Amino acid sequence: MTREEVKAIIDGWFEGAERGGDPELEYEDRHPDCVIEIPQSGEVFDRDGVLGMQREFPGGAPKMKLVRLTGHGDEWTVEANFDYGEDRAGVFHNVMTLEFKDGKIIRETRYYAEPFEAPKERAKWTKDGGG
Repeated sequence: MTREEVKAIIDGWFEGAERGGDPELEYEDRHPDCVIEIPQSGEVFDRDGVLGMQREFPGGAPKMKLVRLTGHGDEWTVEANFDYGEDRAGVFHNVMTLEFKDGKIIRETRYYAEPFEAPKERAKWTKDGGG
């Protein structure tokens, strides 16, 4: 897979989310044998299972913003921000590892992290000195 091909897939997902979600588009981008893991919750889905979950996701898809795309060949990493809205869970930083087979995602692992306030005592070591 080229960077342009992978970016087109991710851009389609994120544009679909802006319209309230497009689970069918994601479904088509996944290989029939795809496995989707969310290690923090212990959930493991196949592509049919994640389609059902996405169709019934409370409040619809989060707004998603691509931060960084890295990788080559059939292994890629996506860094993104997922905004579920203040009335739900707020903003989460997301990292997805994607593995491709035959031009489709065969394995997807998603990690979610909540933002947190940095300890003041670390400020002196940051690039901006905490300011």
